[in-house]
Amino acid sequence: MSLTRRQMLIASGAALLGPAVAARLNAGTLASKKILFFTKSSGFEHPAIHRDGDKLGYAERVLQEIGKAHGFEVVCSKDGSLIAPDKLGEWDAFVFYTTGDLTKSGTDKQPPVSEEGLKAFIDRVHSGKLGFVGVHSATDTLGDHRGLGDKDPYTQMIGGQFNGHGAQGPVELFVTDPAFPGATGLKDRFTMTDEWYSQKYQPDDLHVILAHDTSTMQKLGNDYARPNYPQTWAKPWGEGRVFHSSMGHREDVWDNPIFQGLVLGGLTWATRQADCDITPNVKKVTPEFQTLQKK
Repeated sequence: MSLTRRQMLIASGAALLGPAVAARLNAGTLASKKILFFTKSSGFEHPAIHRDGDKLGYAERVLQEIGKAHGFEVVCSKDGSLIAPDKLGEWDAFVFYTTGDLTKSGTDKQPPVSEEGLKAFIDRVHSGKLGFVGVHSATDTLGDHRGLGDKDPYTQMIGGQFNGHGAQGPVELFVTDPAFPGATGLKDRFTMTDEWYSQKYQPDDLHVILAHDTSTMQKLGNDYARPNYPQTWAKPWGEGRVFHSSMGHREDVWDNPIFQGLVLGGLTWATRQADCDITPNVKKVTPEFQTLQKK
């Protein structure tokens, strides 16, 4: 039986994690783990998670295939009622690809998250009982959509908030922690094409894994007229572990072994199947990251 291009890319993705991490994954590190891929769009619905009838979105199908390849279960849902105090214990980690005020049914008309469920979710991540991974638009969620800005607990948890984006295009990223699971084996610098988010409200406790070289972004729009800033990061949230990468708008990015490796590495770390040093480095590797526009 011949493999599809996506299946071949998924099969090869573990190699980018480096021999040690890849071996642990292949040995079943994430086996028996249960992940909820939450793709509710109360705001803009991205094409990668749009469903045609009952058919899962492209990103949902890819992550499920990654789970099958590495022995963990991925359940995809847009149903906010699953984020409830009595249901959170079913999951080892959540992956968010979301937009808007999730406490409203919003664009996709799916059930909203209750206020009680939202608080319980954030508290469970804070206590270290639930790992959290955000991709692409996860920072364009809650926060300003609720009028809370940087006072929003979710924004504080994930480590920033969406501040706009320009045109899609190729951008140079540089690796600031090649030892983090999923970044092992990457070149010091590489180019990816995607839709790139500019972030605000980013705290000092970020451990940056990849960063934007904004000198390569100027042609894409004024949102990038700023110093270098984080693109992929890990951070603590109380006793919890939070990982975010703003890549993932495009389907070909979901097919890319670099992105797949980062998501796998983030899940491995967030579920405490791998340990690494996440000492804050944001002021060292992107010292002017809080400057939104160059003067």
